Amino acid sequence: MAAQIRTIGHSTRKIDIFISLLEANRIKLVVDVRKLPGSKRYPQFNKDALAASLDERGIAYEHFPELGGRRKPKPDSRNTAWRNASFRGYADYMETGEFRNAAERLVDLANGAGPTAIMCAEAVWWSCHRALIADYLKARGVEVTHIID
Repeated sequence: MAAQIRTIGHSTRKIDIFISLLEANRIKLVVDVRKLPGSKRYPQFNKDALAASLDERGIAYEHFPELGGRRKPKPDSRNTAWRNASFRGYADYMETGEFRNAAERLVDLANGAGPTAIMCAEAVWWSCHRALIADYLKARGVEVTHIID
């Protein structure tokens, strides 16, 4: 069976609402693609607290800092069509072997775990580097959909 990957942003949700969305989509694994997996405003989404809450509901958790955002554009970036500097920086990073290896590892994990959600903080996927990860995966034949509500 081919990997099934979803994307989700934790946003300002309460943890029980967030986990209910995961369960409604039959998610078995959450891959955290935040470079820094913490939140001062929403401590329920700090790495350890989130992993524990997910574990209580039978959902596995992996932190993937190698897919994390907050990348700076290269001075000689070829990705100048991106007006947003953070997207340009992430597009530059996507040209590296480190990114390709991490994306391949993500697909391998999803193939083994079942339905997998990549998670970041941003509520909407089109304002987050999850959009770029999703496009990369879709271009390689991976089924990717976005969980909004």
